[in-house]
Amino acid sequence: MRSEYRIGVIGRTGKGDYGHGLDVACTKVGGAKVVAIADENPQGLEAAKKRTAVSSGYLNYREMLEREKLDIVVICPRWIDQHQEMILAAAEAGCHIYMEKPFCPTLEQCDSVIRELEMRHLQLAIAHTAFYSPVLDRVLDLIRGGEIGDLLELRGRGKEDRRGGGEDLWVLGSHIFGLMLLVAGSQVISCDAQVTVQGKPIKKQDVVEGAEGLGKIAGDKVQAHYRFANGMDAYFASKREAGGSPNRFALQIFGTKGVIELPTGYMQAAHILRDPTWAPGRSGKAWETITSGGIGKPELRRDTTYEDGHVAAIRDLIGCIEQQRTAKCNQVVALQITEMIVSIYESQVKGGEVDLPLVRRANPLETLS
Repeated sequence: MRSEYRIGVIGRTGKGDYGHGLDVACTKVGGAKVVAIADENPQGLEAAKKRTAVSSGYLNYREMLEREKLDIVVICPRWIDQHQEMILAAAEAGCHIYMEKPFCPTLEQCDSVIRELEMRHLQLAIAHTAFYSPVLDRVLDLIRGGEIGDLLELRGRGKEDRRGGGEDLWVLGSHIFGLMLLVAGSQVISCDAQVTVQGKPIKKQDVVEGAEGLGKIAGDKVQAHYRFANGMDAYFASKREAGGSPNRFALQIFGTKGVIELPTGYMQAAHILRDPTWAPGRSGKAWETITSGGIGKPELRRDTTYEDGHVAAIRDLIGCIEQQRTAKCNQVVALQITEMIVSIYESQVKGGEVDLPLVRRANPLETLS
């Protein structure tokens, strides 16, 4: 056990920046210290150094990894085109990793970094902060306690703004899929999906380079049905400019006695409808709030910001290093999330239900005719 863990931060100003404030969050983790920052953009580097009160800065993250004796590397950019390269470099330097989501743009890249991490016995945690939320713990307790009866199905949608469809699938869908995996408590075994543009199945000319380094994406509407090994069914959909205000971005958990709506963020209140009809207008029953204290209880915790979620996740990562356990949202979970995303395109290309894990590890859109 170290008295203080040395953290190095990788940012990329203009190309994913520092994600959702990962750099500043690192400075608030007890028992750890940010000792260096790397950013290829000189102005961005100086701004990050000032923001974090760190004096040591590098324009090349490989130089930082070589010169600094780091325990943990935080990969901040939201853009994912360089995620594989950054993870491999950090692993070669013997560093554990905390990183912004999504994981990597192809299953091939996911596989390669997982092999490297396992070979070197290194830990990785990805910034799906809902995994670390005490509200999620209460929701899972309520489900296990039978508060909404036997689970019947899971439903989730993206934000369905201008990114609706393919981009929403990657950027926001990844949060929903992570929650599905947690609630189902099982592995996905199949996916049956449709991807369309203006109501017609996607074709080769509909494939575009996605924003934020996502690689090839397609579709202004996606719909998917997943089957889990334990018999659970789950559904995901996203349609461009269909989100409304407020949007429906959350996971809905349907049981024989009611419904729980679970948001994706850290310390975001969930809601429960204890009504087997799922229709409060018919039954007269109302939605109730779920906090970290339980149903209808006031939220007494003060660590409620997005930044606090990163702090909780990095603390968990340090606990994993010291206790030789895996993070709540680790590289294997991140791979499963990515496989749920990619399987939607695989199903569309093949024209029907596909089994998971997928045999093809490259982007299915590469072969679209």
